Amino acid sequence: MTRHRGAPRAPRRGRDRRAEILPAPPGRDRFTDEAPHVTVVGGGIAGLAAATGLAERGVRVTLLEREPVLGGRLAGWPVRLSDGTEATMSRGFHAFFRQYYNLRGLLRRADPGLRTLRGLPDYPLRHARGLHDSFRHVPRTPPLSALGFVALSPSFGVRDLAAMDARAALPLLDVRVPEVYARLDDVSAADFLNRIHFPEAAQHLAFEVFSRSFFADPRELSAAELVLMFHIYFLGSSEGLLFDVPDEPYPRALWEPLAGYLRSLGVSLRTATAVEGVEPATGGGLYVLAEGESYLSDAVVLALDTPGLRRLVADSPRLGDGPWRERIDALPAAPPFLVSRLWLDRPVAPDRPGFLGTSGYGSLDNVSVLDRWEGEAARWAAAGGGSVVELHAYALDGPRDQKAEQNQLIERLWQVYPETRDALIVDQRHEWRADCPHFPVGGHSARPTVRTPDPALVLAGDLVRTGLPVALMERAATTGFLASNALLERWGIRGQTLWTVPNRGRWGPLRALARLGGA
Repeated sequence: MTRHRGAPRAPRRGRDRRAEILPAPPGRDRFTDEAPHVTVVGGGIAGLAAATGLAERGVRVTLLEREPVLGGRLAGWPVRLSDGTEATMSRGFHAFFRQYYNLRGLLRRADPGLRTLRGLPDYPLRHARGLHDSFRHVPRTPPLSALGFVALSPSFGVRDLAAMDARAALPLLDVRVPEVYARLDDVSAADFLNRIHFPEAAQHLAFEVFSRSFFADPRELSAAELVLMFHIYFLGSSEGLLFDVPDEPYPRALWEPLAGYLRSLGVSLRTATAVEGVEPATGGGLYVLAEGESYLSDAVVLALDTPGLRRLVADSPRLGDGPWRERIDALPAAPPFLVSRLWLDRPVAPDRPGFLGTSGYGSLDNVSVLDRWEGEAARWAAAGGGSVVELHAYALDGPRDQKAEQNQLIERLWQVYPETRDALIVDQRHEWRADCPHFPVGGHSARPTVRTPDPALVLAGDLVRTGLPVALMERAATTGFLASNALLERWGIRGQTLWTVPNRGRWGPLRALARLGGA
């Protein structure tokens, strides 16, 4: 069988034989005559996935990105350090978990073997009170993964386990999407953990770290999102909690190769191009207005962050209908977060991990030692005997003195890694952002879906609601492909096959017990 140039590669799952395949609606393999034109607004993961799904089926695609670089929240840009060397700054560390099937499938377009990703050997957690957790020796196959974590974690004791409310914890055993939202979206993550008497030490050490990866305080985060995450990483998937990271900065490792692949399919990539509005065209289609130009499109994909989507819809008064526009206008963004990167004149201790999740150290949520895995950082560190360290602080609610917060974060680093106290900071860069989606208690039903009131307009991004067990970067990639599939289905073209972790608990008896307990 001859494979067309640019035809999608066969999807791949990981080690989990129970991962679920999501076939695309049937249709023709690709356009053989004049193809429609689609404008994709946004060059992050979601926009790149949508452009890929469309272009591989022969659609003419123009992608517009307001920033000068691709990658969205995983973008990187050049900076010159005070010592004269060139470096790459970004919005910070991201973990590429092995159950991110659709994101990894996107990256395989330009790197079939995923050679630019390398695994970190552990995902350690540390609390200021002295507790430590690690996932290095936790089994990967459920339920041994959850049982192993409990057995190996110092935050669980016999009394803690005996005190847990097993009946209240039963929803963890039968996670299904979207049913989990009907059951738990009106409860906060913190209240749910308290309801089941989850050990306080484990809440601080493990689940607070995870919930804050959604850029939210556990008291503000929907319990449905937390329970879904528990399913994705513990009881629903055998891929485990270890992850991969790019071995070079994001542009070099990921986006420049993928941009080359898209250009080979005829995609027009236009960066530094801000979209000012989208308007319905007489006779069908949509006009996209950007930088004084008007792009007539048969369809449009909006793959924007929360503030960007709200702003563009507000500036496009004829787009969608009233109720849809009101939902978009009401979308909440997560509180601001801070990424601080420090170039130090001496190395951290050799036993420091590449990534460390922290709790109890004020606003410090994690510490990364970039020269442990990233080539650019390792070369800089080797040249001067130094180290490159990155600090994250999520969910910084309320008014903040940015300079004071940055200094406090560095002081927290001194507590975690005392050897850095005497290090000279050769250079430092700080990124404050407030553009991540927020998943508040009771907010799920108000989130938009891929499809909109106008069949020629679709949405993509990690803010978009799906009926699938996906989160974070994987939600962005999955909705990007779902957006392309929705448009291709209109035109009778077969779309992209997708994968997810299983969409229910893995064992029938446990699912039955959970349903009985919830009756």
